[in-house]
Amino acid sequence: MATLAALLKSRGYHVQGSDQQVYPPMSDFLVAEGIKTFSGYSADNITDDIDLVVVGNAISRGNPELESVLERKLRYCSLPEAIRDHFLWGARSIVLAGTHGKTTTTSLTGWLLTHGGLDPSMLVGGIALNFGRSDGTGPTQGSSYRVGAGRDFVIEGDEYDSAFFDRTAKFLKYLPDIAVINNIEFDHADIYADLDAVLVAFRRLVRLVPRNGLLLIGADSPHAKALVPTAVSPVETFGLDELATWRASAIEVRDGLTRFDVHREDKPFGRFESPLLGAHNVRNALAAIAVGTRVGLTPQTLAEGLRKFTGIKRRLETVGVAKGVTVLDDFAHHPTAVHETLSALRTGYPGRRLWAVFEPRSASSCRRVFQADFAKAFGAADEVVLAAVFRSSLPEAERLSAEELVDDLSRQGRHARHIPEIDDIVSTIVRERRDGDVVVLMSNGGFGGIHGKLLQALRE
Repeated sequence: MATLAALLKSRGYHVQGSDQQVYPPMSDFLVAEGIKTFSGYSADNITDDIDLVVVGNAISRGNPELESVLERKLRYCSLPEAIRDHFLWGARSIVLAGTHGKTTTTSLTGWLLTHGGLDPSMLVGGIALNFGRSDGTGPTQGSSYRVGAGRDFVIEGDEYDSAFFDRTAKFLKYLPDIAVINNIEFDHADIYADLDAVLVAFRRLVRLVPRNGLLLIGADSPHAKALVPTAVSPVETFGLDELATWRASAIEVRDGLTRFDVHREDKPFGRFESPLLGAHNVRNALAAIAVGTRVGLTPQTLAEGLRKFTGIKRRLETVGVAKGVTVLDDFAHHPTAVHETLSALRTGYPGRRLWAVFEPRSASSCRRVFQADFAKAFGAADEVVLAAVFRSSLPEAERLSAEELVDDLSRQGRHARHIPEIDDIVSTIVRERRDGDVVVLMSNGGFGGIHGKLLQALRE
C-alpha cells in the first residue's frame, strides 16, 4: 500500500493514508516520499475532497473509515485494481509470483532491466537497495518502486487476497505478459483452506498468460512444475533440475559471493556471480536472468547487472556488527523460508556459531498447521530462540506451541529456548555472546525493535 501511494503520487495525485501501526522500513519510506500518514483510523480522515479510496486487504467491516466510505458511496477499489487500472493496461506486465522469493526475484528482475537500459517501472513488496528514492538511479536509501519510461512494468505477484469484498489473489489482476512462478507450498492459512485452494489460484494465473507471452516455472518445486501442462502460453523452466530449460550448476560460495554456471537448454550460457547467499537465491537469479533474456538483454549485460545487485532490506540484511557479533534481519516466516535462510547462513559463515531468533508473527506461522514443519526448519542453527507467538488470540488448538517446538528441537539435539519478552532475548544473547557469533532475527513484522535494542546492548 505504501508503494502504491508513492506510485500514485508520482503520477501527480495527492495521496494520504491511514494504518494502525507503521514501522520501518516502510514508515521511513513514507516520510521520505512526503506522504501524509494517519496513525489509527477515524471517519474524520475521509474528507469530502477525496476522489478514490484504495482499501487494503487488512481492512474489514467495522473499520470507521471503511464504514464512512460505504455510507457515503464514495468510489473505492482494491490495491491490485488500482495498480492495474493506473499502470498495467498499457505496459508489458512482468509478474513474479510464488510462495517464496517473490520480493528478491522482483527486485533482481527490475534491477537487471534497469541496468540493461530498458528503463522499466517496478513495484515490489520490500525496499530494493539498488534503487533511488524515486528515480531509480543508484543505491541511495533504496525504494520499493520505480517509474520508468520503458514499456515494462515489473511487479511482485502476491497470492494473498485483494480486499474484504474480493477474496481472489492479487496477482489475478496484473495482466501478465510474462509470469514467473518460483515455487508453490501451502501458506496463508488464514485465507486458504488447504494446498488445493492455493493451487487453484496459481492455475488461474497460468491461464492468464497470452499465447505470445511466456510462463517461467520453478523446476525444483513439484507443485509449480505440475502446472506446466495446464499452460496455453510457451513455458520455460528454471532451477537445479537437470531437465530445466535454465539450469544452474557448479555453485560455489567464496568471499561472501555465490558463483554458478548457467546452461540454457543444455548449452552454456555464462558464469554468473551474485552477492546473495543460498541455493534459493541462485534459483531467484535464474528466473531474473530468464526474464532478462526474454526482453532482449545479453548474457554479458545480465552478468554485470547481477554482480552489481546490492540486495533488499530485511532479506538477510546485515544491520550491524558489535562486540564481534554480526546481526542480520530477515523476513523469513514460513518453515521453508526459515530453513533456506539458515542453510544460506551456514554456507556463508562457515565455522561460526549461528543464533536463530524467531518471532512467529504471520497468520500462517502462528498456527499449529506448521508445528511439525518448524521442528525441521531450524536444523542449521546452533542456538534457537523462540519469541512469543504474536497472535495469542488464536484458539489454543489452532495456535503454534512454542513450548512444544522447543521440546521437539531439544530432542533433535538443538539448543532451543522459548523466551517471550524482547528484553530478555536481548540480555540472553549479550550475556552468552562469543566473538564471531552470527545472530539472525526472523519476523515478518517489526519484532518489537529488537534489532536496534540488541546492537545497542552489545555496544554498551
